Amino acid sequence: MPEYTITYFDVRGRMEHVRLLLSDQGQHWKEEVVTFDSWTQGDLKKKAVFGQLPGFRDGSFSLYQSNAILRYLSKIYDLYGKNAKEAALIDMANDGVEDMRVKYLRFIYQNYEDGKADYIEKLPNDLKAFEQLLARNGGGKGFIVGDQISFADYNLLDNLMNHQILAPNCLHDFPLLQAYVARLSARPKIKSFLESDAHKNRRINGNGKQ
Repeated sequence: MPEYTITYFDVRGRMEHVRLLLSDQGQHWKEEVVTFDSWTQGDLKKKAVFGQLPGFRDGSFSLYQSNAILRYLSKIYDLYGKNAKEAALIDMANDGVEDMRVKYLRFIYQNYEDGKADYIEKLPNDLKAFEQLLARNGGGKGFIVGDQISFADYNLLDNLMNHQILAPNCLHDFPLLQAYVARLSARPKIKSFLESDAHKNRRINGNGKQ
């Protein structure tokens, strides 16, 4: 069995999509939890490439940057499409999710109190693109690209669930996305993970905002 270790703060943050992937693929991993106090001491930060977490280990192999970790695992578990064109579309979708996540994190950490109403008002502009991508792929009844799940689906699922907590009715006008979240979160191993204490007791963001 692989020896996977996630090194990160005790948050969902930029690693929950990886946890979703590993869970859905029936894999186990260890959590190496980093406290904010130990991080500010600097020793671990010096060891981290780019001075950032999360980190990930597969045995003796170490990797940083959450999307690099996601892509690495996708190649192991055949989650990168069936051909070069599907892979490119998956990359495109995942880059779109990353753009949305950056906006979300900037708002969460820098402008939560004053910017919440404006952020939620503009949210449909981002959601619309993913609704359209789903519609173009077999009428939106499956995955974001192709006919099998990809790493972009785990990233998008995590992002959409976070936004449903922020704004519970945010998918009301996007029926394909609403059904997509329900369908993917009902996959047996994902459902089991989402119902676990490990997931439910972990904060979404480090500052407690959600």
